[in-house]
Amino acid sequence: MSDLYLSHVRNWIWKSPPAEWVMRNARELLIGTLKQGPIPQHVAFEMDGNRRFAKNHKIETIEGHHLGFEALARVLEICYKCGVKVVTVYAFSIENFNRPKHEVSGLMAMAKVKLEQLVQHGELLDRYGAGIRVLGQRELIPDDVLPYVDRAIEMTKHNKDAVLNICFPYTSRAEMTSAIKATVDEYTTSPRLPNTPFSQSRITQKIRSNRSKKPDLSPPGDTFLENEKSDVDDSMSSTTALDPDSPPLQSSPVKSIKFQNPETITAETINSHTYTAECPPLDIFIRTSGVTRLSDFMLWQCHENTQIFFLKCLWPEFDLWHFVPILLEWQWRQKKLLEKENPRR
Repeated sequence: MSDLYLSHVRNWIWKSPPAEWVMRNARELLIGTLKQGPIPQHVAFEMDGNRRFAKNHKIETIEGHHLGFEALARVLEICYKCGVKVVTVYAFSIENFNRPKHEVSGLMAMAKVKLEQLVQHGELLDRYGAGIRVLGQRELIPDDVLPYVDRAIEMTKHNKDAVLNICFPYTSRAEMTSAIKATVDEYTTSPRLPNTPFSQSRITQKIRSNRSKKPDLSPPGDTFLENEKSDVDDSMSSTTALDPDSPPLQSSPVKSIKFQNPETITAETINSHTYTAECPPLDIFIRTSGVTRLSDFMLWQCHENTQIFFLKCLWPEFDLWHFVPILLEWQWRQKKLLEKENPRR
């Protein structure tokens, strides 16, 4: 009996109504049990292995990417149902533009289709109140794809309970470069001085304007004093009334512009300019396909408490049964961390 025949029989059994009922209830029971412990607030997925999955199963590369999208839909439901607030996925690297042209075109065409599906059939995101954010270099997105990106963001902007970050097109180096540039701009841009109604420049401008409009009808000896008093009074009338007995206005000295001290720049300063500035710290980083490197994804966000998992399964194969052991290990480590921070006396 061939392996292919056994595979078809196995799939037929698992897709039968009784088997689906058992699996669905087992999933709900398992997720309910996991929710009794601490839940990570931010999980990142490096979805690797779509092409290898397609090659292993002798299907087209684009079909492998389609199956990868179906895996993403499963993962999103699992995460949001468990209580994860932010899911970040690596959808397209800037380096992927170096792939064969036909593959890049296929990926962009698939991006349009999948973004359109998210908009038309967004019941999953609406059910869990998840809004879409696209992180990356917007200027590199093809013009024919941009409307689909904007529509997906616009249609889910009312969802505030959870977030789906789609990194497209993205690299960590580009993100950190952007954050450093924004920090430099913040610390080298001169602060705007407040424009008060009694500013010296405003008074001077008003006086000169009134002088050019009024004829000289006063006695020779009092011309300058009369015009000066009248002009100052007129300049104030457009802003606020002054007591006639109040002392003459004193010209305030020009304040020197003070820039922010660069010594005050910290990691938090740069973090405030990253794409994920509004997201909670990254708790779990998951990469599939057995590759043990980050590949320029979430390098800034991976901190000392981020737990990194490299799985041997390919991304289209990823399911709840792969996620459960990760979540259980994370919960166990959180428990040990709390015991370390609060030792028993």
